[in-house]
Amino acid sequence: MTVLVIYNPVCGDRSAKALFDDYVLPLLAEHKITPDKVIATESSGHAGKIVADFLASAGDQQEPVSVVLGSGDGTLHELINELNNTPTTKPLPRIHLALVPAGTANALYSSLYPPSPSDDPIQYKLKSVRAFASGAHRSVPLNLAVNVISPPRAAPPAKAPAPQVSISAVVASTALHASILHDSEALRAEDPTMGRFKTAAMQNITRWYYASVKLFPRTGAGLVEVYDPTVGAFVPHEESSEDEPIVDLVGPFAYFLSTLNVDRLEPAFRITPKAKEGSEAESGHAAALDLVLVRPMSDPTYTMDSEEARKAFSEKTVAVLTAAYQDGGHIALRYAEDGSITTEGDGPLVVEYVRCGGWEWDPDDTDERAHFVCADGDILTIPASGKARCTAATPMNDKTGFALYA
Repeated sequence: MTVLVIYNPVCGDRSAKALFDDYVLPLLAEHKITPDKVIATESSGHAGKIVADFLASAGDQQEPVSVVLGSGDGTLHELINELNNTPTTKPLPRIHLALVPAGTANALYSSLYPPSPSDDPIQYKLKSVRAFASGAHRSVPLNLAVNVISPPRAAPPAKAPAPQVSISAVVASTALHASILHDSEALRAEDPTMGRFKTAAMQNITRWYYASVKLFPRTGAGLVEVYDPTVGAFVPHEESSEDEPIVDLVGPFAYFLSTLNVDRLEPAFRITPKAKEGSEAESGHAAALDLVLVRPMSDPTYTMDSEEARKAFSEKTVAVLTAAYQDGGHIALRYAEDGSITTEGDGPLVVEYVRCGGWEWDPDDTDERAHFVCADGDILTIPASGKARCTAATPMNDKTGFALYA
């Protein structure tokens, strides 16, 4: 069995090395597992290069590879993209991951293992490694989202630049979330905790983002679906039909975020609380994106875009984000006739919670902030007159792609 141990010593609170030295490596030794390599990453993308180089040196070996990865979601994102961008003449074997949460938010891990107040902090972080080492585990395939940033079409004989591609396993977003991630990097040095995200949120909370959007059904579903809290299930979107399944939406948008494989972005921030109920195994359909969006024009008191209107609406955006910390309660919020937010009645839903196979975001060229796209923390910029498209994809088979030990 091939086992690589890789950890990022500078992610999160920089405790990964001590965690591995004191707990992870002794746990592997206890189960008589001797890693082929134990390596601390030294730069962005290094984790993927370690795995790619090892696979290249292994020749024609196609056996699965187990990677004990100590990091946050960002390092996993780098690993996936480095392998995706590495030229190879043979298909890569399946990469099985035993995750050790050492990052700031650890969305994938906390979705795999929802935290409990009674958890011992160290033992909680060892759950995936312990499952792997004991052999008493299940393998959870990772679906991936392919994010393509396309430049505008070029008139012959000119050639447009090649599209930019980024693979995500957790989140793809625009609007407020992308702005928060963009601005939070400047705050990282002074605040390495999750507090910097809340600071960046307050810096951007009054922004609206102008774009036109297309939503595409997932393979096998036929229609775009939307969550209806009155029946507690996803139902066909009112604008998606067999003849015209694609849904067209117009902005402005205050929030636009999709997830894959996760129901939360932080241990308590359940932004897509029904996501784990929509897995391929349970639904029989292909991979789906759970998309949460907020449009100010759904507010019955909306009249026009103005500084005063944005400031007033920001309080409703805060209410949505606050309710997401309350076990995903935001998906049940409604507008009362006076525009106030309630959980009663049958007024318009504040949050549109959509399940789809992909989305296309076409930003207004006059709105600079609408051109940011976040793919697992990686900030991409849509060029003028360009578009972003995010598509959910399932592994081709059980011998390729990525899977988690759980």
